[in-house]
Amino acid sequence: MAVLQVARLGNPILRQVAKPIVLKTLGEPDNEIQHLIDDMIATMREQDGVGLAAPQVSISLQLVVMESAFNERYPEAPTIPLTVLVNPVITRYSKEQALGWEGCLSLNDLRGLVSRSKEVTVEYFDRNGKESTLEAEGFQAVVLQHEIDHLHGKVFLDRMTDLSQLAYLEEFETYFVNQEAVEA
Repeated sequence: MAVLQVARLGNPILRQVAKPIVLKTLGEPDNEIQHLIDDMIATMREQDGVGLAAPQVSISLQLVVMESAFNERYPEAPTIPLTVLVNPVITRYSKEQALGWEGCLSLNDLRGLVSRSKEVTVEYFDRNGKESTLEAEGFQAVVLQHEIDHLHGKVFLDRMTDLSQLAYLEEFETYFVNQEAVEA
């Protein structure tokens, strides 16, 4: 496994709509997609992320990995088992929303207050091509919305309605870190 370079804001790939993965390629021996999945997992863990989309490592494919366990960047986050999502689609957003602070490996030194649905349903294929559905709420729902946005050329800044709630990490930790999430 290799740790890949994370594309930063300004790299045009972050603004492109990612291409779907041809599912039959998942089962091929010595498969490039399986190697990419392993490399993305290694990169996410090395960078202390809880999610990573393929466009963030300069690959325009509909692929997301996520996991949360003992993460230094998100010490209060609930555990999310390692999940690989191929061609994910959010099929349901709850009407109820919440505001929460988000960061991104592609905008590493920034945090912003973003409104997201509290619950989502995601249909996807796992790394073996098996069709799956995931019902998520809270933190996991936010991670899914954030990462799937990357597959559509969006970053969390695009979801912000008040740019006065954008901060560099050091200032966020000084002035905002102890604030509770606000209901939207």
